[in-house]
This record gives sequence, C-alpha cells and structure tokens, in this order.
Amino acid sequence: MLVEFTKMNGAGNDFVLIDNRNRKLSLLPEQIAGLCNRQKAIGADGLILLENSSSGKADFAWKFYNSDGSEAEMCGNGARCFARFIRQLTGREDRIAFETISGIIHAEFVGQLVKVSLTTPTDLRLGMDLSWEGESRKVHFINTGVPHAVHFVDQIDSIPVQKWGASLRNHDQFSPKGTNVNFVQVLNAHSIRVRTYERGVEGETLACGTGVTASALITARVFEQPSPVSVTTQGGDTLQVGFTWTGESFKDVTLTGPAEVSFTGQIEI
Repeated sequence: MLVEFTKMNGAGNDFVLIDNRNRKLSLLPEQIAGLCNRQKAIGADGLILLENSSSGKADFAWKFYNSDGSEAEMCGNGARCFARFIRQLTGREDRIAFETISGIIHAEFVGQLVKVSLTTPTDLRLGMDLSWEGESRKVHFINTGVPHAVHFVDQIDSIPVQKWGASLRNHDQFSPKGTNVNFVQVLNAHSIRVRTYERGVEGETLACGTGVTASALITARVFEQPSPVSVTTQGGDTLQVGFTWTGESFKDVTLTGPAEVSFTGQIEI
C-alpha cells in the first residue's frame, strides 16, 4: 500500500503525519516503529494519524504513537505540528479543536508560530526524595497530558541524561507505566533550560512539548516565577508556556512555539 506522508518538526521534535480521515490505514506497532526508524525509513520521534472526530465535540481527532509503536496520550510539540498539518490540508486559519486521549486540544496560529491550549494538569507532587543511581535526590512530578518527573540541576550540560533518565523513568514510584524525565536549569526569573528523556522513545529528544510545559509549571510553583515562562530546549529553540495559578492548581495552560514542514513524500507500507 502506497501512503502519502508529511514529515514535520516542532522545535526539533519530529513526526510523521498521515491523513487517515478515510480510515483506510490501520497500522501495527511494528509498522509504526518501522516508519519511525531513522536508518531504514522516514525516521521520527513519533507518528500522528489525522482522523475525523468521533464525538462531534471537536473538528478532528488524532491517534498519536511513540517511535516504538506504543500509543501515547498527548504530545505538545506534536499538537502544534498537527494543527499546521490540518491547515496545510484544509486551508483553515481559525481556531482548531481536536480530540486526544487526554481530552480536547485547541490550537490557533500566531504569525509563524502555533499556540495550543492544553488540558488541565493533574497529580502535582512536589519535593519527593527518591533514591536513584545510588543517591537520594529531590524530584517533582506533574501530569501535563502524560506523566513527567522534573529534577533541578545546576549545570545541565554535564548531566548524563540517558543514564539518569532511564533510571528515573523506570523508578518504582512511577510504576507500572513509568514517566518521562526532565532535567531543568533555572537561567533567570523568567526562563529555564530543559533536557528531556522521553518514555516510548527511550532516549533524549531535542524537545518535548509536554515536558517543557511540566518543567515550566513546576519551576513557577517552586521558584514563584510568573507567567509566561520561556523555555530553551536541547535543540536550541525557545518555547513559551503560559498559565494561571489558582490555589493549588494550574489552569489556562498554553504552549507556543514553531511547527515546520520538513518534507513530504510517499512510502510503501
């Protein structure tokens, strides 16, 4: 079967996007992993299928998969790419709503950038003392559509992200599903730098939208930073996280950043 695809990236976090509104395509996990293979196929951190809304409460729906073929609840960078993909196919310039496992996501275009309104974060846990890699370290946690652990560091460039990330990702505290892991360096009162180990990719990515969001929200809570928080990713791009802090929770959470088409093509599946 010959399938048309679009390759996109959001701050270096890259995705294969396919229009599946006719529901003709049904992919097995090993097929998804094959398409995301950087040596033998297109290569990507994840794959996104565009489908029609099943509930009638949104304009469209998506199915999002990690590069290992597992289905994921949410992806902030993927959401921005998905919105631009819809505009490329339909010509829509207005606000777009689409269904995810985490809930309905809204997206709008701000010049060359895309702004997505995320679902309300849950399960905020601050100041957990966890033992990993032979040492007790303070870890924070929040679910921004998917689970994220956050650990603050002084010098982010010296952190062994692959080793520490894999260890904390599989910590008993986050079993059985595990967690994504973010290492955060506070740069000043309005900005931070983040490196993320992504569950499902099982390695560091150049950017993770829900990880950027989780890192910004926890930084705002721990260090009392105001909205918005500017976040520099490992890929060098800067994203903006907006929010309202109300008592013990966040609301009106937004993520703004780039979403770019890399190339289009066809591939045999």
